[in-house]
Amino acid sequence: MSDVDFIKTTIELARDNVARGGQPFGALLVQDGKVLSEGVNESYIDHDCTAHAEIQAIRNAGKQHQTSSFVGSTMYASGKPCAMCMAAMIQAGVSKLVYCAGDDVGESYGWSTEYLYERMQRDFGNQGIDTTHLPLDEKTQVFELYKEQHGKGNNEQMKG
Repeated sequence: MSDVDFIKTTIELARDNVARGGQPFGALLVQDGKVLSEGVNESYIDHDCTAHAEIQAIRNAGKQHQTSSFVGSTMYASGKPCAMCMAAMIQAGVSKLVYCAGDDVGESYGWSTEYLYERMQRDFGNQGIDTTHLPLDEKTQVFELYKEQHGKGNNEQMKG
């Protein structure tokens, strides 16, 4: 399948989701030309603001393939992913993104991503959420316990 075929599939997923009462977004996570999983925006089901199509595709792939790393995969999205979805893709190791509707389309329907990207570009603690850092030794002990049990930190696992 080509990029166009995969994007057309995300549009069909979005169309089906709207027909079920959902929002107009669908996504596919693909690796080596094979669909690992699909997702649609399901925020309306459990009132979960994180249940965007791209995140649902990553969640579904994780469950189906028993991993949280999708290095070398491509995310196909019917609309431009928001900053939260982009961060999830980075965390999951997605290597490529192909999307259809940009903010020029989404904005006229109330679906612009610009405000999130703008806020996320601000320094940590200056994004509009009152932030307090409260370091406690007990938390360091939990990291040490993890390192003892697993031999390395999460960042090392993601790199290797």
